[in-house]
Amino acid sequence: MEQVTQWLQDFPPIVIYLIVGGVIGLESMGIPLPGEITLVSAALLTVKGVGTPLGVATFAAVGAIVGDSIGYAVGKRGGRPMLERLGRRFPKHLGPAQLARAEGMFARWGTWAVFFGRFVALLRILAGPMAGALKVPYRKFLLANATGGLVWAYGTVYVLYWLGEVAETWLKRFSWAALLLAVLCGVATTMWFKYRAKKALAQPAPELAEDAVG
Repeated sequence: MEQVTQWLQDFPPIVIYLIVGGVIGLESMGIPLPGEITLVSAALLTVKGVGTPLGVATFAAVGAIVGDSIGYAVGKRGGRPMLERLGRRFPKHLGPAQLARAEGMFARWGTWAVFFGRFVALLRILAGPMAGALKVPYRKFLLANATGGLVWAYGTVYVLYWLGEVAETWLKRFSWAALLLAVLCGVATTMWFKYRAKKALAQPAPELAEDAVG
């Protein structure tokens, strides 16, 4: 992450925003890229005055929503064979085991898998194409996609930005113990989402039901 941060800081803010949106968009289309690392790195730069949290979060959210929608369209057109071809191309990220786990999450949670998928690396890549391949109604997909993208992007950026601002102030006034407490409170919500999603992914994939993706 530190290398990504150092690389990004050499660019003007608008280029950083475009890189963030582009990387997250491509990841959401089904291409394994470090979207979350790029977002976190750009968010940390805003604490140093490089760009603004609003700019980073907005471009990240747009990239996530647009990328997922393109991935949905590709998945709907190509279906499961397209996902299997991607698995052969990226076996460590999209192999048969990953596809089975993602299908299990859709069978368990339906369109909520799209929302929670924004917080899990596997489903950030697969949510759009998988929803399309499973013929999830686009309006339901778009609602979950947009909600998840906005919560993930703005939540991640502003929590990190707030923590950076608080850290600078608290380090002058309070102890390291107080700073640690602030950090734990700040990341609790995001960690809860990750825990719930990973717990669901760890369970065996049930049979897909017709109403599970409706």
